Amino acid sequence: MKKIISAVMALSLLALNTVPAFAASIADVSQNYWASKEINSVVDENIMTLSGNRFNPEANITRVDFVNALLKVLSDENLNVSITNKFSDVSKENANYDNILRSQQLGLVYGYPDGTFKPNKAVLRSEAQSVISHITKDMQADKSVLNQFKDASAIPGWAKNVYAKTINYGIYVNYPDSRELRPNDNLSRAEAAVLLARLKAKLDLVKAQYLGATRIEHLDVTRKAPSNEVKVNNIESVITQGNVLVVAFDEKFKSEKHQAGDVVTFVANENICTEEGTLVIPQGTKFIAKINEIKSPRWFNKNARVYPQLCKIVLPNGKEMAFNAKPFSKDYSLKEGPWMTTGKLVLCTLTGGAIGTGAGVGFAFIPTPDKIGTGVAIGLPVGAAVGLATGLVTKGLEYHAKSGEEIQVILLDDATVTRVQQSL
Repeated sequence: MKKIISAVMALSLLALNTVPAFAASIADVSQNYWASKEINSVVDENIMTLSGNRFNPEANITRVDFVNALLKVLSDENLNVSITNKFSDVSKENANYDNILRSQQLGLVYGYPDGTFKPNKAVLRSEAQSVISHITKDMQADKSVLNQFKDASAIPGWAKNVYAKTINYGIYVNYPDSRELRPNDNLSRAEAAVLLARLKAKLDLVKAQYLGATRIEHLDVTRKAPSNEVKVNNIESVITQGNVLVVAFDEKFKSEKHQAGDVVTFVANENICTEEGTLVIPQGTKFIAKINEIKSPRWFNKNARVYPQLCKIVLPNGKEMAFNAKPFSKDYSLKEGPWMTTGKLVLCTLTGGAIGTGAGVGFAFIPTPDKIGTGVAIGLPVGAAVGLATGLVTKGLEYHAKSGEEIQVILLDDATVTRVQQSL
């Protein structure tokens, strides 16, 4: 009996110890507090921190505290800083120096036109909603959704689309009166916790460029590509080997005017983005290629072949990166397509037919004028056949491309492209 009682007591103690640690760990947030669930969640996940054992839920959240919490929600707290500090009120001695620059670099919470950041200034509710709207995926939000709120007229003109979008996404705060938004009030720490918890639960709505963790996205150029995966984070995009990209000749090209060793430049006519919407290679990027070999046209209708190898890219900002790719064809060559070859044969056939017809008419007309029809009947097919045969045995076509003409290239190695970062 004693053993049974001991076991029950042990289980009771175990049950007490398995109650979530945060349930009674925050001195100023009771379990029935309106934002208790969200506050405990952000504290438990180290998104927002305690001061001693207190959360101070009714205190205003500062710009820097909002930045710190937002970076953690987006997994951007370890983002490499690649911009120069130009804030007059933020020094390297500031404990939040790197995070303030990360925020500016990502385009989360910007500084002010006078060159300050004002890290300790309170965040307005409308300002917080603006940040949420900015980093979430674009949508055409119906502003009539604002009519359900009693203080819709208090929303600044610039924030009406912001609120329409975030309300449609369900990432907003309307406490204590569910029919009030109070856009011009300061955002409390409790309200920030609710906002951040809701954002955390809907990270699928956040634009890919703001998410720090490496993720797999996809290009969609052709189904024949051996790979379509791109590894993306806020620092770089890694386009995996086997991906196919579309590039365009920067200038017109004629194979007969080039030789092995010549440099040819291609360009991205438009932004190259993943299906998920991440910009991988910006419009205007140059692709530098070297011609490895040119095979001249040969007899029996063998077209010229050009073998370029793309060796580096130059981003619009001038930054250069390695890039190993070749034309997406069986032998990695560029040559005139079947339509151009068919056009040549058709031309030869028509030309031969015309010559044959003329010859047939001439031979028939001279001795017997009424035999013109017979001359046409004989000369046309014979001439066409001779023309076709001639087209088949003569040399093939040179390779020509117009400026802006697009080709597909396949990556032979992974290509790492640094993300284009915003500057101050």
